[in-house]
Amino acid sequence: MPDFQDRVLKCIDCGTDFVFTAGEQQFYFQKDFKNEPKRCRNCKTRRQNTGERASGPGRVETAAVCSQCGRETTVPFRPTQGRPVFCRQCFQTRKAAGAAAG
Repeated sequence: MPDFQDRVLKCIDCGTDFVFTAGEQQFYFQKDFKNEPKRCRNCKTRRQNTGERASGPGRVETAAVCSQCGRETTVPFRPTQGRPVFCRQCFQTRKAAGAAAG
């Protein structure tokens, strides 16, 4: 097991320095977490309390054109260039066809 020592990180939201303690690093190591924390405790708590998460309220809604039927739609993510985007109806149809085939 690596030797853990307290490290100072910078919060991506407020820019203040915060300590990533040796104990927290050991916890991350034991849970096999790959990424270090990005936010100080205050910003993390505020973000959780306001529902400012990808899957919660305030998520991104992006306008797009369905790759299958050509209808305008919105999707709850930012599409990746070169990957198809489907409206809800086409997505559900494809999902059902995939489940039936597998």
